Amino acid sequence: MDLDPDTVERDLVKLVLTVVELLRQLMERQAVRRFDVGDLSEDQEERIGLTLMLLEERMTELRERYGLRPEDLNLDLGPLGPLLPRDGG
Repeated sequence: MDLDPDTVERDLVKLVLTVVELLRQLMERQAVRRFDVGDLSEDQEERIGLTLMLLEERMTELRERYGLRPEDLNLDLGPLGPLLPRDGG
């Protein structure tokens, strides 16, 4: 992350959205596992699905507001690879 006074707000938003996106993906994976196991009632499945959809919409809105693409939120961890799994990964 560059510490340029002119881009500090955007850089901070990028960092926060990266963390939120990581948590969103983890929650989504956990929900899918619970759906597959049959661990949830229909009402719980509906609430979780709606919550995840709304979170994804808000993430899209914030990325667009700050001119960020989904791939901008993925940090390169060098030999470990990217922080966030790529689509389909």
